[in-house]
Amino acid sequence: MQETDHAITYAFEGEFDDATFAVETAIVGKGLVIDYVSRTGAMLERTKGDVGSDVKIYDAADIFLFCSAQISREVMEPDPMNIAFCPYGIFVTDTDGEVRVGYRKYPDGDMQKVQALLDEIVQDAVSD
Repeated sequence: MQETDHAITYAFEGEFDDATFAVETAIVGKGLVIDYVSRTGAMLERTKGDVGSDVKIYDAADIFLFCSAQISREVMEPDPMNIAFCPYGIFVTDTDGEVRVGYRKYPDGDMQKVQALLDEIVQDAVSD
């Protein structure tokens, strides 16, 4: 596990496509529906020249966006402004052959329920 000020990531032993499949399987396995998959790595690569850059950030990077009705209700009933954190996301990156799976860190308090769910999903994905 690697932790920064804003994210927690885990190494994935395998290829990027295998990691994205594992994440998708882990999310769906929790009974959750993936609302959207953001192909962030492809977008950054496609637009780098448009913004005056020649830097390749990722070989590949996707973000899976989804929500949990149960946990969202648990965190938004006490504080409706926790809507700001929804939908929840799990990302997969490949940088120079190093594949990582992670999620953003959430504030202390009720949002730790969301962080615990994300950590459980990510650990399921990386342990397959």
